[in-house]
Amino acid sequence: MTFSLQNRFGNWLNVQDFFSRLSVANLFGWAVLAWSLAAFPASAQEPAPKIAQEKMDYPSATTVDQSDNFFGTLVADPYRWLEDDVRESAAVKAWVDAENAITFDYLKNLPHREQINQRLTKLWDYEKWGTPLKRGEHYYYFKNDGLQNQSVLYQLRALDAEPKVLIDPNTWSDDGTIALGGMAFSADGNLLAYSIQDAGSDWQTWHFMDVITGEKRDDELKWLKFSGVAWNGDGTGVYYSRYPEPAGEEKFQSLNLGQQIYFHQLGEPQSKDQLVFEAPENPKWSFGTEVSEDGNWLVITVWIGTDDRYRVFYQSLANAKQEQDAKRDEKPDSELIALIDNFEHEYTFLGNEGSEFYFKSDNGAPKKKILAIDVAKPEPENWQVIIPEADEPIESAGIVGDYLIVQYLVDAKTAVKIFDLSGKLIREVKLPGIGTASGFSGRRDQTETFYSFSSFNRPAEIYRYELTSGESQQIRSADVDFDPDDFEVKQIFYTSKDGTRVPMFIAHKKGIALDGSNPTLLYGYGGFNISLTPGFSISRLQWMEMGGVFAMANLRGGGEYGKNWHQAGTKLNKQNVFDDFIAAAEWLIENRYTSSDHLAIQGGSNGGLLVGACITQRPELFAAALPAVGVMDMLRFQKFTAGRFWTDDYGNADEHEAEFKALYAYSPYHNIKPGTEYPPTLITTADTDDRVVPGHSFKFAARLQAAQTGPHPTLIRIETKAGHGAGKPTAKVIEEAADMWAFLVKHTGMKPHFP
Repeated sequence: MTFSLQNRFGNWLNVQDFFSRLSVANLFGWAVLAWSLAAFPASAQEPAPKIAQEKMDYPSATTVDQSDNFFGTLVADPYRWLEDDVRESAAVKAWVDAENAITFDYLKNLPHREQINQRLTKLWDYEKWGTPLKRGEHYYYFKNDGLQNQSVLYQLRALDAEPKVLIDPNTWSDDGTIALGGMAFSADGNLLAYSIQDAGSDWQTWHFMDVITGEKRDDELKWLKFSGVAWNGDGTGVYYSRYPEPAGEEKFQSLNLGQQIYFHQLGEPQSKDQLVFEAPENPKWSFGTEVSEDGNWLVITVWIGTDDRYRVFYQSLANAKQEQDAKRDEKPDSELIALIDNFEHEYTFLGNEGSEFYFKSDNGAPKKKILAIDVAKPEPENWQVIIPEADEPIESAGIVGDYLIVQYLVDAKTAVKIFDLSGKLIREVKLPGIGTASGFSGRRDQTETFYSFSSFNRPAEIYRYELTSGESQQIRSADVDFDPDDFEVKQIFYTSKDGTRVPMFIAHKKGIALDGSNPTLLYGYGGFNISLTPGFSISRLQWMEMGGVFAMANLRGGGEYGKNWHQAGTKLNKQNVFDDFIAAAEWLIENRYTSSDHLAIQGGSNGGLLVGACITQRPELFAAALPAVGVMDMLRFQKFTAGRFWTDDYGNADEHEAEFKALYAYSPYHNIKPGTEYPPTLITTADTDDRVVPGHSFKFAARLQAAQTGPHPTLIRIETKAGHGAGKPTAKVIEEAADMWAFLVKHTGMKPHFP
């Protein structure tokens, strides 16, 4: 097991393709996200009817006389009331209901909407497999038969044995909105801790079961968020991080402060759990817990934001166990020792060899390295670099058997290398092509691991990898109703506004004409050190199949080229991200893939911010826009739920004048200009999103509707019981994708092809 902000907390703001993501929780390092390809001959397209539309009558949105003073600048916020929780405010609920009535009436009457839904449903109806994981005497994997709202966890004795259903989340609710979240097995594999996620909320409740008998235990842990659990060595209890119980409905909007680490003894009520660690003088500190595989060490990783800067504490559990047994109801006296006592660099714990701890770190290595620190002699002069920084950034790493498995990014494509624990290169894993590999998890007593591989035109394939021999064996492949050979995938590099060279993937059906008439969907993210890599997606497959080009730009702010690439798109440099995206659009137009009449843009969460900023800066450049669950008010995001963590990437308008000026200059909500013709826009969010609270999208939509001077629709689609995207049931995913594609078909001038 490894601690990582991106892995443990669901990539924070990353909804790269949340609407086409499988509903299976990405628990074993595998997700079929993915993105697709296909196109229809350009001669079949028609110009987008930009002016042949009727101006819409939007619901009344009251404005209020609200202004805030930022370093002497008064900033109006006329729609502040739309920040109120829809569950608590009758006025907000009435506005939401009125907006949804207009939006869904518009969407259901779009040409081809029903055909799109039918084809998308057919494409989605195939068996989807997760990468297997072995714990104790059993293998486990997720599988979705095709259209199940949630994927099912199976258990089997051997890879060729008959599987048994262990957990089926589809039985938990009629509408599929209750999902399986995180999981953790005890060291012997006999006990399982798992979390339940309701309506997409980040709050999770943890439960326990005996996987041998299938019996569920009475233990329950509540008020966990952004935390897994870590079993102690003998499987009698778990360490976990939790927040104080919020008051009433504050749980969906209030800031997450005051996290604490507890130890839960199985069989005891949560009220008797032992407090292990807290930092009341630092309420913004948050904690991740790991127990080393040998059971001898508790490792606590402390973080305050999303910039991968950690403190690290550790405790000898061999000593602590004796003290806990002697003093059950008191905080143990065993010393917690600070190994890293500043927030300057990343130190992601990978595992240990005795008292020697292995970390992935960017200390002196912007593209990251693997180092070893012996806690018996922890001074920096004794640290050992096991795998030095390379030209390609390290994306992830782990220890399986006696090997270090390190995944690199080479121009946003996966490369995997195997090293021994001294850092000697054993071999490079021969991947089946250019794309994305994920998985490679396991334990020290294993010599096998599993991974999945996919690309834009290649559905996920599952492989078993034997570490001693280096042999890969394909054990599963997806059977999707399309021919991969019909599609073309390429990677190009273009120049951004300041001369930076930026990569972009382009995928489409073979044989398109470069005459500027192809409906094109440009996707981006550009933040939080998150890398966009080639992957397969059913929804994107349909977009291509209908006649579109799909383009994905690897913007600054992501992690594609390491720490410097990330920081070049943060805080005072955030405008670089928007410049990169706009330059990608201009390249596609200049190279005759498309034109402004046929070019749509899309992004979610931080990518929703990206889309919002670009349509306010260059409204004439795009035919349509799909901002999803976006961060739209850059002056107040830090005041809600997890928003305070994002100041590492965005800055804080309350605390720094230079950051206020930078944020105010691009904040989508604040840069909407009355009397402007904005492109057709379909905003999507959810009423139960407690990561990027829906008030962002509500305020943006109301202001954009009031400012829109052209005939183009400005709509907001507000999903119910869906959250930020994780755990969204398949039925909702398909419905949302069909609505978005029907919207784009109309506004990019596509004449869709259906097989």
